[in-house]
Amino acid sequence: MSKLLSAVLAAALLSAATPLRAQEPAAATPTPLPTTAPAPSPEPKNGAVENSVVKVFATVRYPDPYKPWSKQAPHDITGSGAVIEGRRIITNAHVVLYASQIQVQANGAGDKLPATVEAVAPGIDLAVLKLDDDSFFDSHAALPLADQLPGIKDAVMVYGYPEGGTTLSITKGIVSRIEFVGYNQPTSGLRIQIDAAINPGNSGGPAVAGDHMMGLAFSRLSGGAENIGYLIPAEEIDLFLKDIADGKYDGKPALYDNYQTLENPALRTYLKLDKSVEGVIIHDPESRDPDYPLKEWDVVTKIGDTPVDDQGQIRLPGGLKVDFKYMVQRIAHDGTVPLTLVRAGQTMTVEVPAPARRPTLISEMDGGYPSYFVYGPMAFTEATTLFLGGMGNRTGGLVFRGSPLIRRAGDKQAFPGERLVVVSAPFFPSKLASGYGNPFAEVVKAVNGTPIKNLAHLVAVLRDCKDEFVKFEFKGRGGETMIFPREAMAAATEDLLTDNGVRTQGSPDMLAVWNKK
Repeated sequence: MSKLLSAVLAAALLSAATPLRAQEPAAATPTPLPTTAPAPSPEPKNGAVENSVVKVFATVRYPDPYKPWSKQAPHDITGSGAVIEGRRIITNAHVVLYASQIQVQANGAGDKLPATVEAVAPGIDLAVLKLDDDSFFDSHAALPLADQLPGIKDAVMVYGYPEGGTTLSITKGIVSRIEFVGYNQPTSGLRIQIDAAINPGNSGGPAVAGDHMMGLAFSRLSGGAENIGYLIPAEEIDLFLKDIADGKYDGKPALYDNYQTLENPALRTYLKLDKSVEGVIIHDPESRDPDYPLKEWDVVTKIGDTPVDDQGQIRLPGGLKVDFKYMVQRIAHDGTVPLTLVRAGQTMTVEVPAPARRPTLISEMDGGYPSYFVYGPMAFTEATTLFLGGMGNRTGGLVFRGSPLIRRAGDKQAFPGERLVVVSAPFFPSKLASGYGNPFAEVVKAVNGTPIKNLAHLVAVLRDCKDEFVKFEFKGRGGETMIFPREAMAAATEDLLTDNGVRTQGSPDMLAVWNKK
């Protein structure tokens, strides 16, 4: 069950810490561990911070995973941002993702300036904006990033444009907690918890101690909790800015092996471990390949030169404890991380892959729009976390049917390019579908006996089919096998597209496959 509902449960857990939805009308060179800075005065000087904070206006059109040929209706949202080095503005990804128009407005200004997204990282929820006219930065200086983590109970001031008014808002609080946690799966990072009031519209606004930005506001805990908000620390912002220095975002290196703690006495006895050994157990290696450096039951005792305790924690200077995987982003080099481990009583050091991307079966959208293809009364797309996340109370039915949407959520691809092809919507009204049940969210297993690898493969199989009938088989229990006359399906498609307001039979990438001879 640990993997069965991993994606669904992860989404549910993340929803408890909700992004501050705006108001709606690289591999690093090893560096010293961060220290907690002496608490500076939280009060900025001479209005410097206010002059560096902007309001962000965005008109967005989100994808519709169940009607992938269209987009959701446009709507306007607002958030916050801060001027940073390089004549740029930093904000949250969720403020500007899928934006067709972006504008920024300085504190107290009457005009709005056009902006574009220079780089975006949905996983860590950060984005950088460039202005069409960068003379704005001649009078709005960059807000410098803090070079150390704050200490617990340090004072912090949060700037932004939350709901409840139109002018700049400033709230004050303290740092309550610092942890290394999951952001948007599978990305993890440091997160600062504060008790200052933050609300929708604060997204992307800076949290400041002295004249330095210690982080950006990005979410708050929902469900009735009070005064629990979260910041993306300056350290994570700095890693993001270094990553995009070459003009593209590569992502954060990470370890994807599953581990368990070494706290149970019987577990230690079973592994015949000396009392001096502390660490965590590799429960499920990312790969079972014989050449993969980690094996089941390995005990990881150090990451780099940093000891790991029996709870999988490491201690940073100043007494702060975080998950040991935090060190990956600090010491990864050439895509690997050194781990010291105990295997069958022997101590050894291995280099473990720490890729920035994990080829998962059910992928993230990362700011893109879904591919699709319409064939007769059926519309197909590939399963994404966006598709799965919107299933709501239908999830129980997917579990009962043994759908791969649930059973394989979180799995790696079994082979390069593997994807789940799903029926994205109920049948378009057509006599061709007479007598069949609603195939919505069914996962295609095979077409005329050919196992389907991904959406492009489905389109190619349909394109090349010369049989009298087309047979669709689906994965899971309780589904139907559907038979259609091939020529009638092809003949009906154009009229069905017109009747249902679908402009083209497929997305550009799928039409390129369909039209290929």
